[in-house]
Amino acid sequence: MSSASQVAERDAPFQLRGNSFTMMVLKVFAPTSPDFFTQLNVKVRQAPNFFRNAPVVLDFDDLPDSAVFDLGAFVAQVRAQHLLPVGFQGGPQAVREAAMTVGLTPMPSGRAAKLEEVVKAPDPRLHDQQAPVTGPQVLIEVVHRPAVVVTDPVRSGMRVYAEKTDLIVASSVSPGAELLADGNIHVYGALRGRALAGFSGDTGARIFCHSLEAEVLSVAGNYRVSEDIGSDFYKKAVQVFLRDGVLSMDFLKTG
Repeated sequence: MSSASQVAERDAPFQLRGNSFTMMVLKVFAPTSPDFFTQLNVKVRQAPNFFRNAPVVLDFDDLPDSAVFDLGAFVAQVRAQHLLPVGFQGGPQAVREAAMTVGLTPMPSGRAAKLEEVVKAPDPRLHDQQAPVTGPQVLIEVVHRPAVVVTDPVRSGMRVYAEKTDLIVASSVSPGAELLADGNIHVYGALRGRALAGFSGDTGARIFCHSLEAEVLSVAGNYRVSEDIGSDFYKKAVQVFLRDGVLSMDFLKTG
């Protein structure tokens, strides 16, 4: 780009560019249940600073075609929990139309694993023992994503997201910083900020740290705030994981 073009671009009243953002998804199974917002309030109160004014995508994909409810009132009640619905996914036609009417944006669903049809060649080591292949075989392409490695301290206000992989921090994490990973989180120092492993729902994800001083811990949406961590684990080498759906902790065996 020439210098004249760069000046013209800077003088323009706006610029359009692509970007990516991390947002929570609220999967809606029973929007008319009397317990819906009671339970949502309990979840939000577990980590109020984390949820306050957080953008949320409403996932209606599992609603039956016969689902009928006041979507405008539903969105208003979600906002009353200090969450900000900005988009929606799936749902019956009537729900999708109502969502558009109240100003929600249709969001794309998560990407499915890529499938390829391939013809499997016979193994020459088996010769006539192997039956011929009569049709195409389906191969699931496994995409390896290397772990995201951060070697510098993660300062207050910083957010690091490891999409579809693990996050390794070879330093300390300050209060007010945030770590998110679809896989595991490893912190080889003090963990003083927020750590959310299994961010896309992996219940087998874990958090490992050399000194637990976290503000918020989460695995697959199950939260525990600093007041609930317990003094026994404070400033200890700890792993955090789900056991029977409950966020649990245990000491790391370092020796």
